[in-house]
Amino acid sequence: MDQQLAETAGRLGLEPAQLPRHIAIIMDGNGRWAQRQNLPRYEGHRQGARTAEQIAQCCVDFGMRSLTLYSFSIENWKRPKAEVNALMHLYADYLVGIRPSLMRNNVKLVHLGRVAGLPTMVSDALRETMELTQKNTGMVLALALNYGGRTEIVDAMRAIAQAHKDGRLRLGDIDEACISAHLYTAGLADPDLLIRTASELRVSNFLLWQISYSEFYVTDVLWPQFDRESLEAALLAYARRDRRFGAIGRME
Repeated sequence: MDQQLAETAGRLGLEPAQLPRHIAIIMDGNGRWAQRQNLPRYEGHRQGARTAEQIAQCCVDFGMRSLTLYSFSIENWKRPKAEVNALMHLYADYLVGIRPSLMRNNVKLVHLGRVAGLPTMVSDALRETMELTQKNTGMVLALALNYGGRTEIVDAMRAIAQAHKDGRLRLGDIDEACISAHLYTAGLADPDLLIRTASELRVSNFLLWQISYSEFYVTDVLWPQFDRESLEAALLAYARRDRRFGAIGRME
């Protein structure tokens, strides 16, 4: 991955240290894309799934260590039942369809969110794909499915409270590292770059703990139209940022 990252940096006229290692994406705009094409919303989601696979391949090619995709939130269950059902079938097909690519590229799939509540066809496909790729050592693809940032924190607090009650955790042991270790993202570095498509300026309950120091990049490109060039534009914008983490910046 380091060699690929160096090659990507060189091609973009950057140093490897100027590129993110972990990219998180809020994939927005499927419905609007479909509407503009005079297509059903479901076709927008189908094209969005194709884009997700293409961008994952780009991230592998670019040498990224992790890619997190926000695919279905806890709140998305409020959508019309027909749309939700269509999405669940799409996720089941997607999770099976990406297996050859994941294995070919040595990508490990992990899940962020609650398995409970997912249809059996989705939870089975998710479990089987994670088991298939669990020994892969390349990029980590984290799929946020049935995910909510607040729900994640609640689940972490419940696990910590139970560990304390059972005597496995002392009160003084509870710090930022402890909380991070009980989140769905345990073991993953926090995102360096958060990309949101379709112009929306909100985080939509996504990775609320983890994006404390992430750089935000918002584009008016709709997710089904987001491509390699769009991703490179985000990388170049990120490279121009002065990440301070609370300290004084280079120009101050």
